[in-house]
Amino acid sequence: MIDWLWLAPTAFVVGTLIGAVGIGGVLLIPALTAFAGLGIHEAMATALFTFIFTGVTGTALFQRHGSIDWRITVPVCTGAVFCAFIGAWMNSLTRPAMLALILAGIIIFAGVYTLATWRGLQQPPLQNCPQAQRRLLLGIGATAGFGSGFTGVGGPALSVPIMVLFGFPTLASIGTSQVIQIIAAASGTLGNLQFGSINFSIAGAVTVLEIAGVFLGARIVHAVNADSLRKFVAVLCIVVGAYLIARTLGWI
Repeated sequence: MIDWLWLAPTAFVVGTLIGAVGIGGVLLIPALTAFAGLGIHEAMATALFTFIFTGVTGTALFQRHGSIDWRITVPVCTGAVFCAFIGAWMNSLTRPAMLALILAGIIIFAGVYTLATWRGLQQPPLQNCPQAQRRLLLGIGATAGFGSGFTGVGGPALSVPIMVLFGFPTLASIGTSQVIQIIAAASGTLGNLQFGSINFSIAGAVTVLEIAGVFLGARIVHAVNADSLRKFVAVLCIVVGAYLIARTLGWI
């Protein structure tokens, strides 16, 4: 039985965080397992499918504000295209317990990154060598795409931390993350249609709530200093990740 009393507001909050800081999608999979009763494979595939539409919405809103640097976005998305499909295939071959632990690790990583005082390089590397920088961006996209298809968390959970640590501007990194959502989620979903299982009935309602949240999140990131929001997300990610590990290992 689906507990919409908890799932509905969680989906809205996830959309808000995707629009505001890029990494909020990591929280949807635990919500789908806890409140919708989905298995870990189906929850990952269902969440990834919804990120196609949050990506389209976020991309349109960020482009309206001129916050997408297509010079860095195109190579990142190019790297994600095929690797997300491969990640979805690997997902189908991995045991649920292992997937849950990997997901928990990524969630905790996202939280720790957000809390870290070190923000990485002061400026992007290889500024004087555009071809080498494009190869770096292709690698970032490939990593984020594979992780997206493999865990269902969406490309931003990996692309935003990696890009910021490499010195790319935060707002531009979040803008790129909106586009990579579309590419990675679409490619990963094609893989899940072949190798996995998507609950489209739950995905439809969740997507509507997420999109409403993305509108709010995009307004927040362009209107206010989002440091407090980022810290809240960080703590929430660490708590959720720790809970997933404890539940998977049978500690609770």
